[in-house]
Amino acid sequence: MKAIWNHQIIAESNDTIVVENNHYFPPGSLQHGLLKPSATHSTCPWKGEASYYTIEVNGQANKDAAWYYPAPKTAAAQIKDYVAFWKGVQISE
Repeated sequence: MKAIWNHQIIAESNDTIVVENNHYFPPGSLQHGLLKPSATHSTCPWKGEASYYTIEVNGQANKDAAWYYPAPKTAAAQIKDYVAFWKGVQISE
């Protein structure tokens, strides 16, 4: 699977985990230089508190377009630190 935004591959892996129709990419599959930590957080009742990244490619920013769970609840332990995408990020094979 690939996560692509602004014609740039942000993450690529054959080992994503699908939860609620979102592909979560392992940390080692990410182009970390394109992800900037965000102060945004949200809470899922069963996964816990999510943290966000802003994607920056070619001088353009996609605010809070990636999220992950640094300390998920037990039910979501398998996606700890895995990253999912939205806001126009294309997920394809």
